[in-house]
Amino acid sequence: MVITVRVAAPVAALLWLVDSVMDRADMWPWLADVYTGLDAVWSALTVAVPLMLVMLPVAWAVAAAFEGRDRTPGAGWLVRPNRDDADSWIDERMISKALAHLGITPLDKFYRDGGELMYTVAARKDGDGTFAQVRLPMGVTADMVAARRSKLAANLGRASLETWPTKGDEDGVLDLWIADKGVLRGGAGAWPLVHEGQVDVFDGVPFGLSQRGLVINAPLIGVNWLIGGRPGQGKSAALRTLLLGAALDPTAELWVFVMGESPDFEPFEPRLSRYRMGMDDSVAEAATQALADLLTEMERRGKVLGEQPGRPPKVSRKLADKRGLGLHPLVCGIDECHELFQHPKFGKKAAELAVRLIKRGRKYGIVLLLATQSPTKDSIPREVTRNVACGVAFSVADQVANDGLLGSGKYAAGIRATELRINTDRGTCVAVGITDETFELVRGFYVPFEDGADDVTPVIARAVALIEDAGRAVESSALPEIEAAPVADHLTDIDAVMDGERRVRTQVILTRLAQQVPGEYEGWTFRDLTAALSAHGIAPVKSDGNKVVRAEDVAAALANRERDRREPDRDPAGSQGVLPGKSLNQNPCVDQGQPGSGTPGARRRPTLESGRKRDSTGDAPGSLPHDQDDGHRGRDD
Repeated sequence: MVITVRVAAPVAALLWLVDSVMDRADMWPWLADVYTGLDAVWSALTVAVPLMLVMLPVAWAVAAAFEGRDRTPGAGWLVRPNRDDADSWIDERMISKALAHLGITPLDKFYRDGGELMYTVAARKDGDGTFAQVRLPMGVTADMVAARRSKLAANLGRASLETWPTKGDEDGVLDLWIADKGVLRGGAGAWPLVHEGQVDVFDGVPFGLSQRGLVINAPLIGVNWLIGGRPGQGKSAALRTLLLGAALDPTAELWVFVMGESPDFEPFEPRLSRYRMGMDDSVAEAATQALADLLTEMERRGKVLGEQPGRPPKVSRKLADKRGLGLHPLVCGIDECHELFQHPKFGKKAAELAVRLIKRGRKYGIVLLLATQSPTKDSIPREVTRNVACGVAFSVADQVANDGLLGSGKYAAGIRATELRINTDRGTCVAVGITDETFELVRGFYVPFEDGADDVTPVIARAVALIEDAGRAVESSALPEIEAAPVADHLTDIDAVMDGERRVRTQVILTRLAQQVPGEYEGWTFRDLTAALSAHGIAPVKSDGNKVVRAEDVAAALANRERDRREPDRDPAGSQGVLPGKSLNQNPCVDQGQPGSGTPGARRRPTLESGRKRDSTGDAPGSLPHDQDDGHRGRDD
């Protein structure tokens, strides 16, 4: 409007000035026509404007009455667009109206008093649905709204599965996501890697589509998984998808244990380092031993990490690629894990090992994937639920199972897998921890392995080929050998980079070391250099304001070390020499050399006193054994 006024005002002033000084008969014909048209417009305005001034108060009164009766912001015919998916459209008017009919007493009072909800995030398109964030009035919490989820869904014209009220950053903030009608009924489609592609497990594995229609790359390294739900709803298929992704990483080692007679993972066998299936005690024992072996491997990896430059706190892609270190990703999947944890003989030990591994193993590239159809407090250790980072719940029966998989308090917060319908929502799950969102409603990718359809075997064949192309082999099922890392000779390396100079700045030495042996010295700091020198009795000195290392100190340390190597068995001064090889190896008896009175050769029978006296002094170490016939001595001893 401002731009229009700025342009139109000079033009109007110019036209008025020309009309004032010129007669229209003397004007150009086109200019005279302009003035004729302006006269016609002016005549129309002189009639319309008075009429509008009369009708405006009437229109204002009608609009005010309409707004007062509705009590919701905006006018629907203005804000609702004309679009193909108009039946899926959700706006603030609809949300406010739906919330007003939930039967929450403080919210009802708020509306009766003429209150209007404050939208911190206005209703907007978010993937395959609409998202809004509402600041609730005093006395109302997001949990109260979540508890009436089915009624809220009905008020919005949606199914419960399509309506997700959850708690925001605060208890009084409601995050509301409403799916477009029918969008969640379709599957996720084909797995993106079913025909081609490779995986880096440090970047994650394609797992499914979020409620917003985005592909979720589920994390593997640094997390552990607990997957559960009713039988036949997709938990084994989800575990299979994660393991297929891990199999397509040539550096990953896979172990699988199936605590039941199920062929779901039979095609994986060529790619697995350990695989056992069955319900007998030997399978439970093997799985328990595997957990113990993983703990042993975790300790070994901790020591290896501590020996690396910079002492990295966890396994990285760079370290995993160094074969000699043995820090490659190690993924262990246990299907029907409740059978293992409830085993009468091995269950308690397996649970303790699993908890220890979940708490500490994630830093060392060791991943535990657990799947169960019985997520109760008796079948799954409570510490497992508390410490797993990624929880996945397919359709479950009650709040106990829901919180057993997703974490305590999730049901009350509105994150509920109990709303998922058996068979109808097969393959759809509620997940926490797999993205930065509070939760995700995931339609999982399905890689078929059933009668007439097998997409798993070709993927495993491709995974084995990737390993061969990389010049690797499937890891042995035996415990990995601890390969001793080559020990760098720091003193020799420092002497080499001195390059014949008498004094070299410490920063120059660090730079030269990193250039010549980057794998060993790339992360070194002044503290590392000082520690390496002090091990040989050398300390950097100041010269011209800079810390330097003197060549004579390094040379002296090398000479001392070489001398020590040449004389490793040198005895301390005053103790040189060894005894002859035929020396006696036992000391004589204490009474030898003290002949008694009487006939030579006759043995003097000891008295009780002599025995006591001998006892008071004790036998010398290494003395010969006492005479078997000495009855008094035997009793006294």
